[in-house]
Amino acid sequence: MIGHLTWYDGAIIGVYLAATMVAGILVRKYVGKVEHFIVAGREMNVYLGIASLAATEFGVVTCMYTAQNGYDKGFSGAIPGICMAVPMLIVGLTGFCIKPLRDRGVMTIPEFFQERFGSKIRWMGGVVIVLGGLLNMGVFLRKGGEFLVYCTGMNPHSLEWVMTALLLGVAVYTILGGMLSVLVTDYLQFVVMSVGLIVVTILILVSIGWTTLVNTVQTHYGAGGFNPFVGKDMGWQFVVSNAIMNFAVVLTWQTTVARVLAAKNSKTGQRIYTATSFFFVARFLIPGIWGIAALATLSAGAVDPKNTILAMPVFLSTFVPAGLMGLLVAAMLAADMSTDSSYMLTWASVIYNDILAPFRRRRPWSERKGLMINRLIVAGIGVFLLIFGLWYELKGSLWDYLMITATIYLSSMSVMLIACCYWRRANSWGAAGAIILGAAIPLTFLVLKTGADPATFWTKPVVGYYAGMAAFGLAALAMIVGSLLKPPGKKVVAFNG
Repeated sequence: MIGHLTWYDGAIIGVYLAATMVAGILVRKYVGKVEHFIVAGREMNVYLGIASLAATEFGVVTCMYTAQNGYDKGFSGAIPGICMAVPMLIVGLTGFCIKPLRDRGVMTIPEFFQERFGSKIRWMGGVVIVLGGLLNMGVFLRKGGEFLVYCTGMNPHSLEWVMTALLLGVAVYTILGGMLSVLVTDYLQFVVMSVGLIVVTILILVSIGWTTLVNTVQTHYGAGGFNPFVGKDMGWQFVVSNAIMNFAVVLTWQTTVARVLAAKNSKTGQRIYTATSFFFVARFLIPGIWGIAALATLSAGAVDPKNTILAMPVFLSTFVPAGLMGLLVAAMLAADMSTDSSYMLTWASVIYNDILAPFRRRRPWSERKGLMINRLIVAGIGVFLLIFGLWYELKGSLWDYLMITATIYLSSMSVMLIACCYWRRANSWGAAGAIILGAAIPLTFLVLKTGADPATFWTKPVVGYYAGMAAFGLAALAMIVGSLLKPPGKKVVAFNG
């Protein structure tokens, strides 16, 4: 026995890992072009797209921050899931922005901007996407390692080794098979992840009871545990900032949009969005219930009030019985591997397709060289994430950190995409202003918050909400003012036709 794992727990985990690795590596032979590597040859159907999108957007880090929201905020902590599901359903039904994006046949969002705003804006867009994306993903490995260490009872000093093993396993099949490997493994991971989540949630509801969970939230948070507008450290600022950011995620979060770009056509992409929309409610509610269960059962002092993100894995370590623990760990590994592989591939594709575009224009690269460069970039991102994950220790709310780092690029890219599709006057001046101002606010906030005393103004959650809203507002203002200031050039047509 290792920690809380028995030999049959280990067997379940071992079989799952072996099956995933074999499946991911076997599809390597079908990768002959860069297009296969980045967007799977644009042959993804609806069902594979649903499984892939759901698996990608539910990782261990997702489970950790949503459970922390449940522990710290009660049921109100699940409001981001509703803020994500509603716009995804609307965008899926209408095709708002994603239809013209897919119809242009691009592989990344910045590529979509080149015809309208020029190559410099495409390059700037690529830089800001990679910057925000890597900072956002930088905490994934440590949080995934913390979950496994505390949930299984492993020695905490094993954290770095756990992180390294997770990264190496994911990197192998991602480097070899690109998006094709990601899609195949995502399907397997979606099945295992779904079974694990449902079984553990049923066990919690049967053993602890829904009434106990509701009463726990009422006792600790009162009305604020059910109504985010009156909850502590929430209010309208929390709701509005989440609504704006999640709408931008639906439109321009590259790992999400990659499923639209890899779909057979825009109609398929829209159906993927529509069918997956409700999943995002469950994505926040299920781990939130786990966090509330931890609040209901853990004794006082079991969790550091300044590091409540560990409450859920500590709870599960004593609550989940042997045998089922193996299924749970396999499910979390499935969630983590699918997220990590897709995110690594996504940022690598932007580096290759957009940041390195000037070098490819000077002397076109062969498909073989393009594949090699893509694989090297994925490997380089893996090294960066390992180093960043080892030395950066997150303090405070994980969800708040992910929101502000994502805003670095979501603020400008969402404004630019809407303007590019539907405003004929939008031009490169407005786009440049949106990129600069949209990134400046969240980056400044991160710098001021890092190392700040817990009692200072910059560490208060509401300040982060205001910073996020300000970034989107200033990016939109810059787009409008910059576009109006630039003298009209040749007549352009919005990409929606």
